[in-house]
Amino acid sequence: MDTVITVALFALGLLLIIKGGDWFVDAAVWIANATGIPKFIIGATVVSLATTLPELTVSVTGVIDGELDMAVGNAIGSVTANIGLIMGISLVCLPAVIKRSQFWPKAVLMVAASALLWLTCSGGELTLTEGLLLLVIFALFIYDNIRSAKQNISSEERESVDKKALPKMLLLFVLGIAAIVVGSQLLIDYGCKIAVLLGVPSAIIGVTMVAIGTSLPELVTTITAIAKKESSMSIGNIIGANVIDLTLILPICSMVAGGGLKIAEQSYALDMPVCLGVGLLAILPPLITGKLHRWQGVLLLLCYAAYVAVLVTQYGV
Repeated sequence: MDTVITVALFALGLLLIIKGGDWFVDAAVWIANATGIPKFIIGATVVSLATTLPELTVSVTGVIDGELDMAVGNAIGSVTANIGLIMGISLVCLPAVIKRSQFWPKAVLMVAASALLWLTCSGGELTLTEGLLLLVIFALFIYDNIRSAKQNISSEERESVDKKALPKMLLLFVLGIAAIVVGSQLLIDYGCKIAVLLGVPSAIIGVTMVAIGTSLPELVTTITAIAKKESSMSIGNIIGANVIDLTLILPICSMVAGGGLKIAEQSYALDMPVCLGVGLLAILPPLITGKLHRWQGVLLLLCYAAYVAVLVTQYGV
């Protein structure tokens, strides 16, 4: 009976994230059409803030419980999963043409945050002052999005939408993210139990279900956006979520911890440089060519697979 309940709750989690992702993306696209704000920017702000809620919850809870390594590792690991796995899947399925004017400021801020985090953590700790520097990058990110939104609203015509649908779309947006978050948690918890029942080693479960688990909202949103041919929304969500993970979640965790976060050797020696490396691989080609390529997606997936392999073999995660 326990096995039946476990499978049923896993299936319920899967249903919730699929339906929640559908509602969420539909509502976000409607908001973009109604306001005239480009879908890339909506994805980088509204959608990203919503889909990073699991990372924020897990990281802050980790700090409160004294699990500082989990707090830092979750935020950095989520960024690496967002780029290497989720963006990789997105580009393999749907390569995209980008607007450099919208893409480059956010992409550069994402890589700058990764580089700053790696450099400032060389002493084995993220201090409150260093956390404030990351918050400056977050402030620049918000400023750039407001500036871009104002410019594009004035230069692009809004699509015709039924304004009476506003309450319904706002409800779908909230219900969508709630369904994704609840469904993701069910998927993680009962997916782990099913993996144990099937005899999957705990090390593999830790690297996959737990590491990728908090990135499920971004994954669901990306897959749904791909299905709806909304690649700009997908890429904007991934870039925005990464900036928020690095420049908002970690400083908040530093404050909750009382002014400093201890950085594990694995985080500094492996997680942070890999995070920076896949970030550069993701942004440099489109900055040069104006396109996100399918071969980039393949390379990102290969890099992520290699990263997981090193975690399992060298660190026994």
